[in-house]
Amino acid sequence: MKKFILPIVALLLFSFSADTFKLTDVDRKMAIKHLTETRDHLSKVLKGLTEEQLNFLPEEEAWSIAQCVEHLTISENAFGGLIKKTVTSGTNPALKDSLKFKDEQLMGIITDRTNKVKTREPFEPTGKFGTHESTVKTFMDKRNEHIAYIKTTEDDLRNRFSNDLPFGTVDGVQLVIFMAGHTERHVKQMEEVMGHKLFPKGN
Repeated sequence: MKKFILPIVALLLFSFSADTFKLTDVDRKMAIKHLTETRDHLSKVLKGLTEEQLNFLPEEEAWSIAQCVEHLTISENAFGGLIKKTVTSGTNPALKDSLKFKDEQLMGIITDRTNKVKTREPFEPTGKFGTHESTVKTFMDKRNEHIAYIKTTEDDLRNRFSNDLPFGTVDGVQLVIFMAGHTERHVKQMEEVMGHKLFPKGN
């Protein structure tokens, strides 16, 4: 009887272990939803804007819409590298206790425009991607690459962690949420620019 039970127990343990090292369907759908919706929101806001509108500066220290897009493109590339770093670092379930925020809390904090944060120099727009069209294409290509990764990955992102963000420790899924929330934050900034009383009228 013992010989019969032990293989079953081992099989159950193996099955449970294998399942925990995959991204759940709920997490996968949630991450894809955030990445897709924020990408589409950006695309919608940019549609039909003139050169004058894209480069309008609401005030001396503020960014134009085109500069916001470049910042997002720089950041999207950086997030790609951060995801790779987080994945290659391996799983570490013990770090779950270090998480400070739940998913929805993290998204709310990032998209809250009442808290203004000055970006670091490497993320400041300098025209590095050439034209605005080229900058947008670079962002969209990278975002679509991230969406494709989330759709197919078997990486256990819930048990991989990063300490590279200003909010402390986040897991791999929260890193993706942060990336999407960062996009939404700056799309809101663009909408604020468009709401300025001196914002140029379209064609």
